[in-house]
Amino acid sequence: MTLTAPASRTATRRSRVTAGTVLAYVSLVAASLVVLVPLLVILLTSLKTSREMADGSGALTLPHDWLNLSNYATAFTDGHMLTALGNTAFILLFSITGTVLIGSMTAYAIDRFEFRLKKPVMALFLVATLVPGVTTQVATFQVVNSFGLIDTRWAPILLYMGTDIVSIYIFLQFIRGIPTSLDEAARLDGANSFTIYRRIILPMLKPAIATVVIIKGITTYNDFYIPFLYMPSEDLGTISTALFRFKGPFGAHWEDISAGAVLVILPTLIVFLFLQRYIYNGFAQGATK
Repeated sequence: MTLTAPASRTATRRSRVTAGTVLAYVSLVAASLVVLVPLLVILLTSLKTSREMADGSGALTLPHDWLNLSNYATAFTDGHMLTALGNTAFILLFSITGTVLIGSMTAYAIDRFEFRLKKPVMALFLVATLVPGVTTQVATFQVVNSFGLIDTRWAPILLYMGTDIVSIYIFLQFIRGIPTSLDEAARLDGANSFTIYRRIILPMLKPAIATVVIIKGITTYNDFYIPFLYMPSEDLGTISTALFRFKGPFGAHWEDISAGAVLVILPTLIVFLFLQRYIYNGFAQGATK
């Protein structure tokens, strides 16, 4: 009996490990299907002709011609994708640059300086993350309108630069890991606070900057509400609002709408595939500092 007991315990442990492994793989496969099947449906639909769609074939039915790119040409030209891409790039450039500068400077001031209202400021940052953004949209719209920025590209840029609390916290976690002895040594050499920030703090924030640029860029690229509300003119459309406008002239042509969706997805997919290691490394380093 004493010899068989350890063997039975080992078998029980192996069965538990096997069951846990199987459950983990099943969960991963199910999650992958939830994400990939809609993308596959969009891709297959974008390659079908209007006759194939009218035949009522299934969503996962393969197209007859895998090189049918006419839907992409229609989506690109009639959907004004090139103009929308230019507007999106303009907004991304200024929004991300402003977010990096404002977020890193704010985090530097909070971590390195002692001032009387430091704790209330930190509390206000926390409160800002808890207040739903939709509750302040009326007041925000009135403020932007008072500046005369409605129906201009500067309205979303201003909003994206001033409402990113997450970026401040990411920079704050990294700055807390930078030794203050570097600041003290620089001050002995005659450097002021801005010089320390520009020459010491900012260069050491490259992993955090890469993380913020990727996250902020994807969020801004995919945002629909702010460009649609503050830039109603068609010539100021972004990638997201240009895709939305397909519902008008192409309301029943799902092959054209799917082709437009693929054109919108491709840039973010390519960026993510090339820069995903910076996202994971940035979060991991920020969590351990």
